[in-house]
Parts: sequence; structure tokens; C-alpha cells
Amino acid sequence: MLDDLIACMLQRAFAPLVKTGRIEVVMPTGKVLAFGDEGYPEARIRFTDQRAVFHLLRDPDLNFGEMYMQGRLLVEKGSIYDVLELLLRHAKHVPDSKMVQFLDTVRMKLIPIWQNNLRSKSRANVAHHYDLNDRLYQLFLDEDRQYSCAYFENGNESLEAAQLAKKRHIAAKLLLDREQRVLDIGCGWGGMARYLAEIGDVGYVKGVTLSTEQLEGAKQRALQTPVAGRLEYSLEDYRDVQGTFDRIVSVGMFEHVGSRFHDAFFRQCFDLLAEDGVMLLHFIGNFEAPAFNNPWIERYIFPGGNLPSMSEFTQSIERSGLLVSDMEVLRLHYASTLRIWRARFLARRDEAKALYDERFCKMWEFYLSMSETAFRYQDIAVFQVQLVRNQEAVPLTRNYVRLREEALKARERLSPRYAHIVDQTVHL
Repeated sequence: MLDDLIACMLQRAFAPLVKTGRIEVVMPTGKVLAFGDEGYPEARIRFTDQRAVFHLLRDPDLNFGEMYMQGRLLVEKGSIYDVLELLLRHAKHVPDSKMVQFLDTVRMKLIPIWQNNLRSKSRANVAHHYDLNDRLYQLFLDEDRQYSCAYFENGNESLEAAQLAKKRHIAAKLLLDREQRVLDIGCGWGGMARYLAEIGDVGYVKGVTLSTEQLEGAKQRALQTPVAGRLEYSLEDYRDVQGTFDRIVSVGMFEHVGSRFHDAFFRQCFDLLAEDGVMLLHFIGNFEAPAFNNPWIERYIFPGGNLPSMSEFTQSIERSGLLVSDMEVLRLHYASTLRIWRARFLARRDEAKALYDERFCKMWEFYLSMSETAFRYQDIAVFQVQLVRNQEAVPLTRNYVRLREEALKARERLSPRYAHIVDQTVHL
């Protein structure tokens, strides 16, 4: 009787989701349920105990990843990415269960607690993810450690070339000049700052981060460049930065601010930006109404994170006094980036296991797989927002972006650091 009940519950949950492709679900008793057609991909999962089934059905957003990490949900055919693709490809058109709707309501009310990113909590949140063993990131990132969305101009670039194109694209929008002072908020391992100083040829770049591991890496890498004297990196919260900057850039950091602090972030940027200055903000956002952070991502990957909706961040910009002078939406570029990261990680999975353990490897594979499927099948993308205090600070049309990209690319071809990367392609 219980077996029939579980089978009925799985049927109701899986059948509406899996329209194309095929997934087999093996129950703890060995009974096999099949969903979908004869298309691609194909996958088979097995539940090792009945409670794992109930956990998944009660709260799939949190428990799917947990069951996989704990070995209570096994992937016997295909990969965890294949499973997530099958379940998410048509999920937008399937209403959530009453239980999931209830949990969503509760989680919306918890946003002020989860995203209460005061200075001490922000530091702890950053350490949770970015202060992991530095060798982990060597396994799957590009040579310059760009841990954010790459920019695929043609679609067949190598990861290194696409990440270089991202830096070039952002630099072009910043309208750089030799005499400028630049602030990089959330500088990571310092790659963007190094590019702006070396190829952008600006006079001074200050990068701030809350990660001790990234700070050390940024400082060491700066010493290997001919522009080390123009670079400064510090362990500093964006709220504590002082001074005036001609340009401000922030890549992949705004997602960690938290909706409660959007106003404070943009007001601080307004105060730091020169009257004729330009800012470029690159971050993940969503096209839908404001929402909570995915609970599994919140617990295991990015505590305190937030993917701002357009209605959230644009209102905060308006209240700050900054003006939106340009906005570009990079659709699917992050999905392509994550696909390469996942392939690289899996190719060196044994090394990751030696650093941590099997549970960690499952967690990391699930994180990369879930993130890629989210960018492919859910309403999230990367926004590049150009901001100014004075609307005359930028040209009237976008023509300058392509012209400046070409000029920057010409400099890259003369640089020993970048010349071998500029035109790298891969066979897809």
C-alpha cells in the first residue's frame, strides 16, 4: 500500500515535468517508473530509502541537492546535469505543489534575515565560498581566475578567450583614460584590475575584496605584471571605501549585497564616483518579481546571496541619484561558461576529491549543474548596467564600444600575457 502511494506521488510530481527525453525512477523496493518520451537526454535515478522520496517531494528546492550529496539519490544512468535538465526544461509551465507554494511564502518572509548582510556577516559569507582551498579554483577556472560570466562573441571561443573578451567588453564601456583612478569592488583574484592597468592603461586601480585567499592571490599576481605600481588591493568592505574615483567597476559582487542593502550600495557608489565618472556593474539578475535565494544554494554555496530583479535594482539606482546610461542583458553566456567549468571540474574530479571528499565533489557538481540549467531554462541572466552622475559623461550612441574593443584587442595582441589567448577557439 505504501509503495503504491509513493509511486502515485512520484507520478504526479514527475509526469508534468518530463515532456521530452526520458527518466527512469527506481523506487527503494526496486519498482521502476518511467517518464517522458524516447528523446534525449536519458537518465535513471534510484532512491535508496523511502524517506528520501518524501524529503524530495516535500521540499525539492532544498532536498534534491541534499539527497544527492548524501547518496540517498543515486544517478545510475546519465549525469546529475541530465537529470536536472529533464526536470527543469519545462518546469516554468508546471504549477508548484501546495507544499512548495507554502514554503515559498515562508522563504519570502525570511529574506530580511537571510540577506541581513552587515559587515561581519558579509565577511563570513564570503569566507564560506571564496576562502576554500585555492587549488580547487585552479581545477576549472581560466588562467586569469575569472569567476564570473564569460562573453562569447562567436560561440566557439575557448574559455580563456571568452573571459578576455568579457574584460575587454567591460573596459570598452568604461571609456578609460591614462589619468584615471579606478575602483574595482569585489576584485576577486585581481584579473579585471590588472587588465584595466595593463591593457586599459589607466593610472591607478584599487581592488577591494572580503576574501583573504583572493586578496593574497591578487597581490602575488600583481607582482608578475609590468604595472604592479599602479595596482593596490585591500581587504575592505565597499561601505568603508573612501575617496573619489573616475571609474568604478564591479563584476559578480552585487549578488552578495542583499536587497536590504541595495540603496546603501548605490548611494556609496554615487558618493565615490566623480561628477563626470562612469561605472559598470556586471551581475546576475532575474526577469521576474523579487524572489528568495535558492535554499540549497543559500545553505551550501552562497549564503546571503540574492539575484536582484529589475524592479529591485532599478528603483535603488533611481533613489541614489545615479543615472542608467546603458544596460545590456547577456543571455545564455553564463550557461556556456558553466558548461565549460563543469567539464573541467569533472575532468579533474579526483584532484578535488583529494582536496576534500566525495560529498564535496557531489555538492560542487550539483552546484555547477544546477546553475547551468537555471541559466538555460529559468528566467535569469547577466546584466551589465552602465551608470553615470552626469548623462553627458558618455557618448550619444553605442558605436564607441566596438571601436574601443578593437583598440583594446590590438593592445592585447602586443602583450606577452594576452597575445596567445585573443583568438583562441575550440571545436564544439
